Amino acid sequence: MKPTIIEQLVRPMVKEIAPYRSARDEFEDFEAQKIFLDANENPFDNGVNRYPDPLQRKLKRTLATIKGVKPEQVLLGNGSDEVLDLIFRTFCEPGEEEVLLLPPTYGMYGVLAKLNNIRVKEVPLNDDFQIAIDSVLEAANPKTKIIFVCSPNNPSGNAMPLDQIKQLMNGFNGIVVVDEAYIDFSEEKSALSILDQYPQLLVCQTFSKAYGLAGIRLGMCFANPSVIDYFNKIKPPYNVNSLTQTRALGQLEASDRVQEEVKTLITERKKLEQELKQFDFIIKIYPSDANFLLIVVDDADKRYDQFLKAGVVLRNRSRLQGCNNTLRITVGTPEENINFIEICKTINQ
Repeated sequence: MKPTIIEQLVRPMVKEIAPYRSARDEFEDFEAQKIFLDANENPFDNGVNRYPDPLQRKLKRTLATIKGVKPEQVLLGNGSDEVLDLIFRTFCEPGEEEVLLLPPTYGMYGVLAKLNNIRVKEVPLNDDFQIAIDSVLEAANPKTKIIFVCSPNNPSGNAMPLDQIKQLMNGFNGIVVVDEAYIDFSEEKSALSILDQYPQLLVCQTFSKAYGLAGIRLGMCFANPSVIDYFNKIKPPYNVNSLTQTRALGQLEASDRVQEEVKTLITERKKLEQELKQFDFIIKIYPSDANFLLIVVDDADKRYDQFLKAGVVLRNRSRLQGCNNTLRITVGTPEENINFIEICKTINQ
């Protein structure tokens, strides 16, 4: 039985649409030894001559076991951006409804809202980049369909306490999307731990950060099975290709190595934070639960150019709300971080 709140929030068009059914939807066991004459494929085997599983069943089963959810609670997309776009198209009526963003935050939320003709309302994070819960709930109205929470937040790096997420869930009647692209680097508990308590909670994660697979473009969404059913109705039939599915499965099977890399990056982040305190041009270093640090410098444009000339590419985040004169530094390998600190010593005052 589909939760009533989801039925109230999904766009009428999405409920009524008849999904496209590919040949691989009609015959699901295509890993079996059969003669496949159903999908007009080239029959000569080269490893990728067959269409991929449109629902990525094997990958979802493995991922669900690792994440502690059911396979039917998982959507996979061509990068997190496709996942986010599906969320807009499933729940937001173009030209009529709005979403609530908490800047500074990930820029694609606003871009996708505009592409889908959805109004954007903003409630800035406070000076510590935490959610102003009362202000957010006060800003929400009957036209507000979604609140996007980035945790750990990009660009500030801090995680949002799970209690704050619960407060939003309890006080808001729409969808809450918690984007956890960097959760593997955080000590804060994932919102997956409360997924079954709230049908209107969606948790997004990615293979691009901790799993080190940014090049294969694979995003994840965890939600109530009824939400996933609606996503599957409107997503492209073969949105995750065979090569991506195979590479992701291989990385999941190498979980011990992935966890060692995560531990190394967390250790390096802490070392980098301590080392950066010695430089006078750095005014503040924000606490981070991610694989990067946001720092306040005396002159971000000047320092960015100096680092660039020295062969180091940073991200100047000064144009974002509440981020004046800030640079974002991704944690590199131990060798890269040592070289970066040495370059910091050469930066002219």
